Amino acid sequence: MIVVVAAVKGGVGKTTTSVYLAALGAGRRSATIVDVDPQAAAAEWVEYSGDERLAKLSVVEAPTDRLVTRALDRLDEEHLVVVDCPPANDRMLGKLIDRASVVVIPTRVGGIEAPRVETVLGLVPAGTPAGLVVTSARTFTRDYQEMVGHWTEARVPIWGTIPERVGIAAGPTRPLHEDGLAAYKKVWRRVQTAARSAG
Repeated sequence: MIVVVAAVKGGVGKTTTSVYLAALGAGRRSATIVDVDPQAAAAEWVEYSGDERLAKLSVVEAPTDRLVTRALDRLDEEHLVVVDCPPANDRMLGKLIDRASVVVIPTRVGGIEAPRVETVLGLVPAGTPAGLVVTSARTFTRDYQEMVGHWTEARVPIWGTIPERVGIAAGPTRPLHEDGLAAYKKVWRRVQTAARSAG
């Protein structure tokens, strides 16, 4: 199963989402993060955090077309692959989405985010499941409620909401946060359900 975590810009929780989903998926099968972002933040997080849940993951840094194609071609069908896409590279993003079993689109609350989500949704082939993850969310705000209403009306599924917590996105030197694991566990269940229904 290839889970592509896709966004057209950075700063929306793409790497955080990739790392948490890979860690949760690694509990029952072999799992690899393919880090296509030239900054290699996902690879650093797995390497330096010291979290035992991340120790089960393999990491492949693949910041070019050739490297990412080779990485994806080498992994068998039973393997879980989570792809942390590069920001601001629509051509590469389109190629990766074409290989996806499931597309996860992290986004934040805010007016400028909707067009960026729509750009990613426009790249997803018919029949490939895709859903949103709302990151750094303050669920009690009107903006959050309006965003949920917008995507519900557009029939775009929201697979999860990740609360605003500094510890969730702490990154490379920190272990995974319990609130993050609890929130992303719900997302992971929906990813698996979507993959089964599509396959």
